[in-house]
Amino acid sequence: MADANLAFGTLLLLIFPLALLALLALIVRPRPVKIPLKNRHVFITGGSSGIGLALAHAAAAAESARVSILARSLDKLEEARDSIRLATGIEAAIYAADVRDFDAVKKAVDSAGPIDVLIVNQGVFVAGELEKQELSEVRFMIDVNMLGSFNVVKAALPGMKSRSDRRPVSIALMSSQAGQVGVYGYTAYSASKFGLRGMAEALQHEVIADDIHVSLIFPPDTETPGLAEETKTRPPLTSIIAASSGAMKADEVARKCFDGIKLGSFFVPCNFEGAMLAIATAGLAPQRSPLMAFVEVVAIGLMRVVALFFQWNWYGSITKFASKNK
Repeated sequence: MADANLAFGTLLLLIFPLALLALLALIVRPRPVKIPLKNRHVFITGGSSGIGLALAHAAAAAESARVSILARSLDKLEEARDSIRLATGIEAAIYAADVRDFDAVKKAVDSAGPIDVLIVNQGVFVAGELEKQELSEVRFMIDVNMLGSFNVVKAALPGMKSRSDRRPVSIALMSSQAGQVGVYGYTAYSASKFGLRGMAEALQHEVIADDIHVSLIFPPDTETPGLAEETKTRPPLTSIIAASSGAMKADEVARKCFDGIKLGSFFVPCNFEGAMLAIATAGLAPQRSPLMAFVEVVAIGLMRVVALFFQWNWYGSITKFASKNK
């Protein structure tokens, strides 16, 4: 009898995961998709430096894509165009515009022509505790990071919907790991990046019927000129907490971005910690991969425990720092 019970229990242990995986394969939405990049038009905002420039290089070199980049500074855009040409032999189109100015963005997008992959990458960050920050700094981050993203997507959507090439296309929004979890000194920045998730989830509902697929990218600290400037002024506690994630090179982030975009992944983490955060914060986000959905369902409880350990560590650092500086 004991042997029969053991055999039955073992059978259940084998059947349950397979049954769960089969169920998830039936219900995950949107459905899996492949988004081709080869010889297509990739339009990147914030494309003159940092992650944006790395994305432009990767699109031109690895995908032979037609690349357009948009940023505020014409001088930096010209330097970026030269570096892309020297590295890849491809002439990128450049557009100088401030993403806060819808009319300027719309003019640039219309001039660029139909877009197949839109990467909304621009972002600004001013580190500091909210109490010490000027409201003008808060408004600057919200305007560029959030409202600027609305301007870019709204400007590009009509052309993407009316495209003659009916293959699937992509809109990728560059969030941050600070858009997955709040961090000391990132109050305004996290708000602007958390907001992109709500935008992305609702936007995917609105555009899925047009075979447009939304991705939300979560890079950690990335070795860029912007990070170098940020670390000079951000609060010491911010540096202590951020150090737990480490930093990536811009070209590594670019490769991860395109891997996710080509699969139409909604969440695109860039490192192991980002992948854990994606599982821990999956919530009601769309999921295309039955296997990844299985991992989320099985691991969500464990990830909550891991998250609580992170919070224990962070709050310990805050308490220790505060006691030393009273």
